[in-house]
Amino acid sequence: MPDILVVDDDDGLRFDLVDYLNLKGFRTIGAESAAACRQALDRMSPDVVVLDVRLPDGHGFALAREIHARFGVGCGLIMLTGLSTPNDRVDGLESGADTYLVKHATLREIEATIRSVLRRLPVAATAAAETPAAAPAGGQDVGGWRMLRADWTLQAPNAARITLTGTEVAFLEALLAKPGTPRPRADLIAALARPSMRFNDRNLDEVVRRLRRKVEQASGMAVPIRVVYGVGYCFTGDA
Repeated sequence: MPDILVVDDDDGLRFDLVDYLNLKGFRTIGAESAAACRQALDRMSPDVVVLDVRLPDGHGFALAREIHARFGVGCGLIMLTGLSTPNDRVDGLESGADTYLVKHATLREIEATIRSVLRRLPVAATAAAETPAAAPAGGQDVGGWRMLRADWTLQAPNAARITLTGTEVAFLEALLAKPGTPRPRADLIAALARPSMRFNDRNLDEVVRRLRRKVEQASGMAVPIRVVYGVGYCFTGDA
């Protein structure tokens, strides 16, 4: 199982990418800064590092050179950043990076790039890259709504598919574990919790608002998440 290190100070992107890659059969951890990256590298020898350029305590190109000097060709480097000029790309490649992705790349595109980089590495990593772990089977069907966990999508009764974030997946999984049953706010907040990020009632309500808007825009249907006053939320399955 390949080891992946994601270094990015954008909490949402980092958490989503770590969750997604773990789901896809990689052993993945995240680091929010250059210092946290160095600490992680003291504990692991990653097969691939996905590295942001602009970090709060250093420059990704300099950190890439450190990683390349330390691990050589045994560690793949993918630069993931909002910088996209030709000079930025050249600087990234000259720092030892295998490839360069801008931040609007999808999770699937990043996964495919990781697998491509792994195929260039020594045999052990190559074998793991070409034999991904089987993804969990689809999801539970409630009133025609189906969450496809392996693809991070929610399928509406009219067959429209809505791409979810890691936070939205965690939220819906908590509701769909007991469809029709009110889930307490405390339980839902605990399901969304991530290291270095605390959720509260306000964050929870914002997740629900964004999810409702996203589903309606993509499918033309209202997602059947109901407020249960004094308790929390439930997924009713009613279209």
